[in-house]
Parts: sequence; C-alpha cells; structure tokens
Amino acid sequence: MTVRAVPAPTSAELDAAWAVVSQRLAPTPLVPAPALGDDVHLKLETLQPTGSFKVRGALAALNRAGGEAVITASAGNAGLGLAWAATALGVDATVVVAETASPAKIAALRALPVTLVCHGAGYDEAEAHALALAAEGPTYVSSYNDTGVIAGQSTVGRELDDQLPGPPTVACPLGGGSLASGLGLWAAGRVGARVIGIEAERSPGFSTALRAGEIIPVEVGATLADGLSGNIEAGAVTFELVRDHVGAVASVNEHEIEEAVRFLARAHGIVAEGAGAVAVAGVMAGRVRPVDGPLVVLVTGRNIALPRYAEVLVGG
Repeated sequence: MTVRAVPAPTSAELDAAWAVVSQRLAPTPLVPAPALGDDVHLKLETLQPTGSFKVRGALAALNRAGGEAVITASAGNAGLGLAWAATALGVDATVVVAETASPAKIAALRALPVTLVCHGAGYDEAEAHALALAAEGPTYVSSYNDTGVIAGQSTVGRELDDQLPGPPTVACPLGGGSLASGLGLWAAGRVGARVIGIEAERSPGFSTALRAGEIIPVEVGATLADGLSGNIEAGAVTFELVRDHVGAVASVNEHEIEEAVRFLARAHGIVAEGAGAVAVAGVMAGRVRPVDGPLVVLVTGRNIALPRYAEVLVGG
C-alpha cells in the first residue's frame, strides 16, 4: 500500500488559508444554547453556501494548488465544498462519491459544474477509485488528509477569536479528522483553548487508532452520520495532529445522534444532518465534561435527504 506523505500546515499556510476563506466566506454565527448549559454556544456551519464547513478546506486547498485541475473522494459535503470553491476560483474539479452516498448530496452535486463519478459501495472504495484516477493527471485533494484542507478548517477557530472574549473549549465532529486537526493547530497557539472530537460509534476510526497508537482498519457500520463514515487513510497526518492537539475523543451512538438532530430542530429551528449533529449529541449525552469558560459546539452540516430527516423527526 502506498502511503502519501502529507505535511501538517505551517503557520504561513494557516495564514494563507485565513486570507482566502475570510475573503470569500462570511463568518458563521454563534447562537446561545442555554438548554445545553451556561455559556454554551452553537456555531452554525450549516449556514455556509454549501450547507457545510467543508467549503473552508476546499477554498484553502484549491488556492494552495494554484489553479491545477483537482479530484476528490467525498461522502458528499467535501465534494459540494470542492465544487463551490472550484467554481469560485475557476478550477476544473472531479468528485467521486460512493453509490451509497446521501441522495440529497448527490443531487446537489449534479447541479454544480463539476464532473461527478459514482463508484463503490462505500467511502473507502470511492477514495481508492479517486486515487487511481488521480494517477492519470488531476491533483488529488483528500477530503481530510490534505495540508490545505486542514489549514482551511482552522479558520473556524480564527473566527472564534473575534466572536468570544476568551479562549473556548470547542466540541466538533470527528471523521477523517481535518476539522479537529485544524482546530487543534489553532488551539495550540491559544492558552486555555481546547478541542474535543466526537465520532460516530459505528465508525470508530480515531478512537481505535488512538488506543492502538497507529491507524488500523476498523469495521464501519451504517450510520445516520454518513459524512463521518469510513476508514482513515494509512499514514494520514490527521492522526498525529489529533493525537497531539485534541484534548479528548468520545463516541455517540445512533439514538444519541437522532436525539441531537431532533433537539436542534425543536429547540432552535436548525436543520442538521447526522454528521453535523454529533458534537451536540456528545454534549447532550454527557461525553463533553463541564468546562471553565465558553463551550462552542459546532453544527457542521445540514445536507440530509428530506425523507430521512422526516423519519428522524417523527422517531422521537
């Protein structure tokens, strides 16, 4: 197996990501969430133009690539982000998605000016196919194991610098690890800031890797948090960054994820997909311990098929 050597972002690359992201995207708002505790805030990445935080990393990665044609594998949101960023920056892009990806995300991709390839029964097969296609020419941009993508996700923290009076604890979803890695790098430069990653119990890539001390394959089950589902690429730099800069990792089960989706709808009128709600699920389930100072809970995506969303809402 070929292991790609992907370096962690430098300080200069973090600054370059902030420059392009802050120019192209408006800051996402913080909303108080008193039902979750005192000084708890939701940061609504659902309000990004693609409905997900992934557009941040895509902008930074394409800016770093310097205009070359790119290809990515995506559970949906990373592909949407790459497509939006490619259109904004005038770059040719191909997105490979699994045949089992969310219908809502596939439909949204079909509406954008990118080449869409559906391949494989899950993310792992889609990723392998994208890497094979990349050998023929376009630059491969991993949805998580990419220097520019990680730098782009760190811009969530840069916005928090301006939105809060002091350093927060940030709870975020954890799949491939780009968001937790970027936030971890941001927190490393701010005394008192802390990051907690929440993964889906049925896709335990990071908790397993951290216990083992290395990335190892795990069995991945069907989950409402489909955007977090899949194994971690061998040698991914996100493993080292999460290990070194993320304070804790916890898991939530399917019932807890569904409860979080319902809570966001009923208490805040927020539409969230399963992957976007796992950090809220972690707080609701008591996996995020009380902290001194503000707690920011990231709601990272809203792209869920309406029939599935309706099932979740009536299920509780």
